[in-house]
Amino acid sequence: MMNVAIIGLQWGDEGKGKITDLLTCSFDIVARFQGGHNAGHTVYIDGKKTVLHLIPSGILHPDTLCLIGNGVVIAPRAFIKEITELEELGIKIDGNLAVSRNAHLIFPYHTMLESSAEEKRGDNKIGTTCRGIGPAYEDKAGRSGIRTGDLLNLSVLEAKIKDNVEEKNIFLSHYGKPLLDHKKILAEYAEYAEIMGKYLEDISFILERKMRGGSSVLFEGAQGTLLDVDHGTYPYVTSSNSTVGGICAGLGIALNKVDSILGIVKAYTTRVGAG
Repeated sequence: MMNVAIIGLQWGDEGKGKITDLLTCSFDIVARFQGGHNAGHTVYIDGKKTVLHLIPSGILHPDTLCLIGNGVVIAPRAFIKEITELEELGIKIDGNLAVSRNAHLIFPYHTMLESSAEEKRGDNKIGTTCRGIGPAYEDKAGRSGIRTGDLLNLSVLEAKIKDNVEEKNIFLSHYGKPLLDHKKILAEYAEYAEIMGKYLEDISFILERKMRGGSSVLFEGAQGTLLDVDHGTYPYVTSSNSTVGGICAGLGIALNKVDSILGIVKAYTTRVGAG
């Protein structure tokens, strides 16, 4: 069975989620490789509208393994909320979902800094969702980010949160925003750690082992080609690579593992935000 990538060819909202849901029954694994909870895939369960922001659309199929790669930035509250809502709809999540230990986390200071920066831009604002995705990727590139694997060691987590909050408070003070207490953030994320810990895995290893065993993979991206940080309509873009190249970096696999690319378009063009 071939491994296929689903890529939006416009500015997102082309219907990738519906196509992914339609094709999932033909694949063993659905793997998400970039973006955060700023993107939404709309599907319907027994006629009820459900929007998945982080969890791959394949979760609606009980025999499908859903993987979230290191290229995704994760807001724990949003992640846990999605799981709760799916379980309330009768969707079983037990051994069919795993998250990369190398995926970076979104913190309250990320959302505060992003909204403050957008306010400062005024009429020149990017039009982001202000969910902290961009600043989380900035910290990742700046090597000060905190990863999901850090949730497994609270002493390490505390030290990293403390360092980040001290730095971010300087910027928040400049913007005239309230300062943050690292201990309160630590307490909140320690609770998330108890829930998220069981989902954290080495996604690259899982994918390599499964593909060598003959499993087929559907690679699920977020946003669209024209929102790619390198190849889109810069600066009115997202903060990650939403094109095919993002698959290799965002999941830790070789390019030759992607056998085919399915580009999704719609008959009319829309986009969210400025640009």
